Amino acid sequence: MIFVDSNVPMHLVGAAHPNKNRLQRLLDTLIREQARFVTDVEAYQEILHRYTSINWPDAIGPAFDCLDSIADDVLTYGMAQIRAAREILASVEGLSARDALHVAVMQSAGVRRILSLDRGFDACPGIERLS
Repeated sequence: MIFVDSNVPMHLVGAAHPNKNRLQRLLDTLIREQARFVTDVEAYQEILHRYTSINWPDAIGPAFDCLDSIADDVLTYGMAQIRAAREILASVEGLSARDALHVAVMQSAGVRRILSLDRGFDACPGIERLS
């Protein structure tokens, strides 16, 4: 399983950018390899937050549609993952709170790989970032 971070659909539906083509090629390869993809509810919240904060609400629908088309499942979280995220933040320098929550959700689901442009995941033991 591969976790899909929110920056993937945002780059794929956004304006022309070198990361857009790179992500699309990597995603195409992973799909051909029949990879299974998951995300979490926090990734959707990040899309809502980002596009609302830059006053671009029309991008929410396409980003959601993109993530919906990639992810085979959407993971949720509860207090166990929230508490784990707190511990992850204390042990991984430079990781954002949102990314710590993604890692906690990934760990609880046994997911070790993430498709993301965020280099903060590189410092997380047991997590392999694909980009």
